[in-house]
Formats: sequence, C-alpha cells, structure tokens
Amino acid sequence: MEKIKNYEEYINQGMEWAIGVLPNLIMAILTFIVGLWIIRFINKLIRRFFEKKDYDETLESFLQSFFSIALKALLFVLVITQLGVQTSSLVAIVGAAGLAVGLALQGSLANFAGGVLILIFKPFKVGDWISAQGVDGAVKEISIFNTKINTFGNQVAIIPNGQLSNGNIINYNMENNRRDKIDIGIGYGSNIKEAKDILLQICAENENILEEPAPEVYVGALADSSVNLTLRFWAANEVFWPAHFYVIEQTKLRFDAAGIEIPFPQRVMHQALKG
Repeated sequence: MEKIKNYEEYINQGMEWAIGVLPNLIMAILTFIVGLWIIRFINKLIRRFFEKKDYDETLESFLQSFFSIALKALLFVLVITQLGVQTSSLVAIVGAAGLAVGLALQGSLANFAGGVLILIFKPFKVGDWISAQGVDGAVKEISIFNTKINTFGNQVAIIPNGQLSNGNIINYNMENNRRDKIDIGIGYGSNIKEAKDILLQICAENENILEEPAPEVYVGALADSSVNLTLRFWAANEVFWPAHFYVIEQTKLRFDAAGIEIPFPQRVMHQALKG
C-alpha cells in the first residue's frame, strides 16, 4: 500500500508540473511558429528593398544574412523566456560572450565596419584607379574585410578595409576628365615664346587632349639653371596616359629640332696647375 501511495504522489507531482509547464510550453511553441513566419515576411521585405536599390551585391547578401540571424537570435531569446528562463541571466551570459569575442576580434570588427562603410557610401568601385595607403592601382575586388588592388606592375595588394576607410583616398575615375601637369625646364638662352608655342602645338595635334578647357603654358619658376615651364591640359581618363607620354616624347623631339636646350645637371671640375 505504501508503494502505491508513493506512485500516486509521483503521478500527482508530475501532473502538477505538467499543468504548470504546459501553458508556457504551448506559448513557446506558438511564439516559435509565429516568429518564424514574421521573420520570413521581414526577409521578403528586405529582399524587395534591396532589389529597388543599387547597392553592392556583397553588401546586400551580407545584410540580408545579418538581419536574418539577428531576428532568429531575438526569437530564440523570446522562446527561452516563455519557458521560464530568467532573461537577466541570459543577457548577462550573452553580454560576457559578446565582450570576449569583441576583444578577440577587435581588428576584424574594424575591418568589417570599414567594409560596410565602403560598400554603402562607395568612395570607389571595382575598376576604378585609386591611390590609398601608399598603393596605386585598379580596384579588383571589394569584400567585407579587405579590398584587393591590382597595381601598375600587375601585383595584387590586399588592404584591410579598416585602414582604407579611415585614410585618404584619391579616386582618379570619379570624374570623366583629368588634368595633367608637366614641368619642363629650358635654358636661359632659349626663346620662351617659341617653347610655349611648340608645347601648345603638340597639344593641338593630339586628338586625346581636349580643346576645352584649353591647354595652358606658364613660366612656373626661374630656377638656378633653367626656366621652368608648366604645361597643363585635360584628357579623358581612358586616354590620359597615352596623352601624357605623347607630350613628353614630342617635347624632347621638337625642342631638339628647334634648338631649344633642356638643361641637365652638370659638374665642372677645376684642376690647379703646378708651376
């Protein structure tokens, strides 16, 4: 009889526990089901939003995954709370874990934040020629954590986005046209007007150099051994370098033909004669 009473007590205790837990369990299940439906609905809205915007595909994919994970984490907390787990304890555990991960990944988080800023504000895009962090080259790839730049010598430079987003960036393709500045020294005995006319004629004959704004030549400085002329002209980005090299080569050839001296450093040795 005593064993039967013990069984009855266990059954009664079990029934009381089930009655106490069952409502919370049902609410947790309902919260989980409804939460998943809401997350799917929000993900669809986010996807439609990005379809209407011209954001980078890498950024779109990352943000969609980020929002999905964040919403599921929030749903997990709500379900756990429905089951009777103390929210304050859970928040403390998550906070401590987050602090530890943040300290361990401090540099990576800075690169991540920089990548998001670059992909959102677009100071440059793939294919642009930029100068940043002491590297010049064409942007090959932009990812969340770093940017790859193909240099003039066909090497790939990988720059962390944290440094890239916080440093100075020169984007040579932001504007359609680009102005060149070439300094050329001529001898003091040379005709300045003739030299200026030759430089302007070189620019006029090159189809890559724009007529407007018109090329200009100034006397930039009277140096120790030369009169320094400054030539400025505009060219489209895609033909800038051919125009630049053409002007330099033609300047040397035509100055030689016109007898205009281009001075170069010389050292004169004096030797004393012994009587």
